[in-house]
Amino acid sequence: MAQQFPPQFKSRLALLVFLKGAAAPMVLYFENPKAEYEDFLNAIKTGANVARIIEKEPTGPIKKVAIMSNQIASVALQEEVC
Repeated sequence: MAQQFPPQFKSRLALLVFLKGAAAPMVLYFENPKAEYEDFLNAIKTGANVARIIEKEPTGPIKKVAIMSNQIASVALQEEVC
């Protein structure tokens, strides 16, 4: 009988940014996605009063992003198997 080995999957967190008027979310990868998630949440909360530009440099296919805080509909964290 074959010997059973436990699966060794690596996973990473992705930050999903849902923009107003966009069909699909923007998927961003960061070294510390939870801190970036909190930063985006704070921008959404204060974005209703004063719109500000958010500039980030993620580590993934997208190298630099600039978004107006009042154009962000929602953010989410997603765990992905790589």
